[in-house]
Amino acid sequence: MNHVDLAFTPALEQTRLIRTKEVSPLELVQLYLERIQRFNSQLGSYFAVAADMALADAKAKTEQLAQMEEGSALPPFFGVPISIKDLCSVQGLPCTYGTPVLKDNIAAYDDGVVTRIKGAGFVILGKTATSELGSLPYTEPPGFPPARNPWNLDYTPGGSSGGAAAAVAAGLCPIAQGSDGGGSLRGPAFCCGVVAIKPTRGRISWAPTGDRQSGIAMNGPLARTVADAAALLDVMSGYITGDPYWLPNPEIPFLEAARQAPTQLRIAFSTAIPPLGEAAEICQQSVRETVQLLAGMGHIVESGCPDFTSLVEPFKTIWQAGVGASGIPVAALSPMNQWIAQQSGSAGEYLQAVNQMQVVSRQIVTFFETFDVLVLPVYMHSTIRIGEWADLPSEETLQKIISWIAPCPPFNATGLPAIALPTGFDENGLPVGVQLVGRPAAEATLIAVAAQLEAAKPWSNQRPALFATES
Repeated sequence: MNHVDLAFTPALEQTRLIRTKEVSPLELVQLYLERIQRFNSQLGSYFAVAADMALADAKAKTEQLAQMEEGSALPPFFGVPISIKDLCSVQGLPCTYGTPVLKDNIAAYDDGVVTRIKGAGFVILGKTATSELGSLPYTEPPGFPPARNPWNLDYTPGGSSGGAAAAVAAGLCPIAQGSDGGGSLRGPAFCCGVVAIKPTRGRISWAPTGDRQSGIAMNGPLARTVADAAALLDVMSGYITGDPYWLPNPEIPFLEAARQAPTQLRIAFSTAIPPLGEAAEICQQSVRETVQLLAGMGHIVESGCPDFTSLVEPFKTIWQAGVGASGIPVAALSPMNQWIAQQSGSAGEYLQAVNQMQVVSRQIVTFFETFDVLVLPVYMHSTIRIGEWADLPSEETLQKIISWIAPCPPFNATGLPAIALPTGFDENGLPVGVQLVGRPAAEATLIAVAAQLEAAKPWSNQRPALFATES
């Protein structure tokens, strides 16, 4: 296997290659570090590269493997490289939250999700780029190079997990951790042509810190295949002492769900998002083609969608409050985030918004008493160019953001699980896709359906040409 093929090999296959000693953890880490050194200046997918830490960990794991007897038990992803989004603390590495005033901030602890990732045997390559405070759907924070889309460097990879999605799509890591507070996993997956899972609220702990903005944000995986994403979700999930809410462990591992065909499901779909109307034609086409595949698989498919109109204002209030509560001096933020912070209301207004969001969310979740899955666009139109909205007034930028990402925030508000899948390309050669939304705690159903779609229309062999050549 040549180096390019190995770089784009799914993480689960890499675990097999390590166990059979066809490749070592050190060889894999060296391969990705070489690719990061070669390509990251163009792509901007990593804020910080943990080369020394990763090499030391990979060497230790390679030596451990050499001394083990064949068939010995190993953690599930022993020796496989991974990236961590720079909103997440990794002890000894920078944690900037995408703001220059924290460039020298070195984390003193691991977030709970990082502890689980390390415990699964992963080797951390570095910290991936995020929008400032994770608040925007494009990754262009001041003081950092913009993250770029590996399919066309003039375009954004999305945000706020833009660096993570770009790194996976470009073969600068096989799998990545990200987070989603309003589409920040699903949007970058859509822009970059990879798979992302936003889990059900309570599936993954926020330990040791508090929950984010009344439960609208969740950690989750980005990967090239459904099985890889499912397996990383298994690793990341679970209660940690003191969590304010949590879910019981699933009946079967999520990876096992990716290997089981779903029963006949009742599936709703829509190409329009109330109150904004129809998505762009290319996004409608992705939904229609996906629904056609699902109907051909024997599922019951019909048009339908909840009304999200009453969610817009309370969600906006909660999202804006997150910027204002960041603890970063407002004067140190970008003009857009300064403006957002200035829109934050009182504590009473925030709590009223939380209450309204929860009431409307109950009505939306009721829709899933009739349907098992809802198929929607991820975003309302294709990927935007780097800096496309940079010169607009902040209020106009906000309206453009709302009109672009509209299909995503309702499921942060409701806490429902969702998975984003690539389906093809637009006229500019940029990926497009769909999202599948499920019932509460029904990630296994979504994963099974997504794997069924992936088998019918494989996409993980697609590689951005610029990053698919030997050096």
